[in-house]
Amino acid sequence: MISTGRTQLEVLVNGTGPAVVLLPSLGRDSYEFEPIARDLDAAGYCALRPQPRGVGSSTGPLDGLDLHDLAGDIADVLSALGTGPAVVAGHAFGHYVARVLAVDRPELVRGVAVLAAGARRFPSSLTARVAKCSDLGLPDTERLLHLREVFFADDHDPSVWLDGWWPDAIVCQRAAMSATDKESWWPIASSPLLDVQAGDDVFRPADTRSELLDQFGADLVTTVLIPGSGHALIPEVPHEVARALIEWIRTLD
Repeated sequence: MISTGRTQLEVLVNGTGPAVVLLPSLGRDSYEFEPIARDLDAAGYCALRPQPRGVGSSTGPLDGLDLHDLAGDIADVLSALGTGPAVVAGHAFGHYVARVLAVDRPELVRGVAVLAAGARRFPSSLTARVAKCSDLGLPDTERLLHLREVFFADDHDPSVWLDGWWPDAIVCQRAAMSATDKESWWPIASSPLLDVQAGDDVFRPADTRSELLDQFGADLVTTVLIPGSGHALIPEVPHEVARALIEWIRTLD
């Protein structure tokens, strides 16, 4: 547990060595990163998994926050553990937090990995369907339909995401997104970027796959496409994600 003036943050730690921070998707926890954390440990890295406010044992105010506040929580963790500068990898919503941290505290970030990041603009209908995926009051059959069509590629079991949602965190994180001007961070990259794309991600159609590369150029952006995976990505192909991370991090050394 990391105590700050604002929060009590639960942080899972695997291994020693250069730090790699793993940040979960909207309303999800970091427990499902376990296979990736183990692979990072085996490769000689320290995998840090801070649980966001309202997730696991992490506590702190949930109202009136923006993405800069949530990025500040990760800065607090890195400062408390003395492990920066770190590679920060964010899955979907988590990549917002990772990139904002790189803008706000560049001295703490040696690189940002965006994992199944949605396109800069995607249909609002997808946001509504995500809400149904995470609505624990709906029948599992209805949620499974949305999970299968929104998050998971064919041949992957969407039932693994029936659990692992944290409703209070969802409300907090959605509000934080709305409270933050995307132009204050999206066009900025002060450190190298790894763009790990899921081949069947409905949030990242094929015609948007070069967005980050076009914005920042090949000197900063490395792109990896993992076929046969969807927006969920982490429970679908964890070892492929870990391999992409490890290979890219070694180019930063």
